[in-house]
Amino acid sequence: MSTPAGPASGRGVRPGDLLPLVLGAAALALGTALGWDSTLVDAVVTPPPVVRAVLVAGAVLFAGWALARGIRRISEGRDPETGGPAALVRGVRFVFLAVAGLSAAAGWLVEHPLPIIVAFVIAAVDVIETTFLLVVLGTRRPGARD
Repeated sequence: MSTPAGPASGRGVRPGDLLPLVLGAAALALGTALGWDSTLVDAVVTPPPVVRAVLVAGAVLFAGWALARGIRRISEGRDPETGGPAALVRGVRFVFLAVAGLSAAAGWLVEHPLPIIVAFVIAAVDVIETTFLLVVLGTRRPGARD
């Protein structure tokens, strides 16, 4: 049986494994900084109706794709031969990204910034949190019990 590649393969942590953690933290910081500009927030929340319709449809399609992928990963993770804990963590990541996508779609649909802000926070914190968990799993000894 081959060992899966990635942070949970028991081979230690490489610098590339931390990239999603850094990107998630940077996105959270950037979103916080840009959120202070009300004209920018209005432009993002209330674009022209055709653009909003495309954003809503895109966010809903993304949410469906992420949910399906999350369910698949969680299913694989239940079997130690096909995934194990790392696949479960990745599956949970996709499920939360699906929730973030639906929240963003709701914000554009009702033209209100709060659901979009909630979506942004869910996505950024989810990526930070699950990357941290994957890094922790990557530091485990090979053959350690799950």
